[in-house]
Amino acid sequence: MAQPAPFQRYLDLASETSCYEALRDQFVQEFPKFQDLGEDRTSIVHAPYGWTIKQVVGHVIDTERVFSYRALRFARADATPLPGFDQDLFMAEANFNERPYRELFQEFMLVRQGTIEMFRTFPKGTLDRTGIASDFPWSVRQLGRCMVGHVRHHWEIIEKRLGAF
Repeated sequence: MAQPAPFQRYLDLASETSCYEALRDQFVQEFPKFQDLGEDRTSIVHAPYGWTIKQVVGHVIDTERVFSYRALRFARADATPLPGFDQDLFMAEANFNERPYRELFQEFMLVRQGTIEMFRTFPKGTLDRTGIASDFPWSVRQLGRCMVGHVRHHWEIIEKRLGAF
């Protein structure tokens, strides 16, 4: 299956073959270092970026929910084409900066745990099912990999913004 071009970077960042293991391993290995960044570091915009770290985490939460929904629909053999979503519209309607970082991160952990459990319970063969989302063909496997790569992409940016932490 062709790779959805705008999302290729995320797919490249997630070379793991098992979506379940990649989602789980990322949760165990990568999430802890971002858990306690603190209000002061997460509430400001670090130039040249346009979002606070709280907003980045909120964006990742929203994106994981959208991609998980797509994966569920396709896994259940519902090939109804699904629309894209406008991350800037989502951001404009969210209140991420008004929430404590620890609360946002806790929500992110809960969302990821739900994603992990969903992928763990998919029947054999489900990951190869396909559908259309954002005008691109996707397999359930690609959606899982994209979620892992999307988080890695944003973790890399946060690490650049904050330097060694």
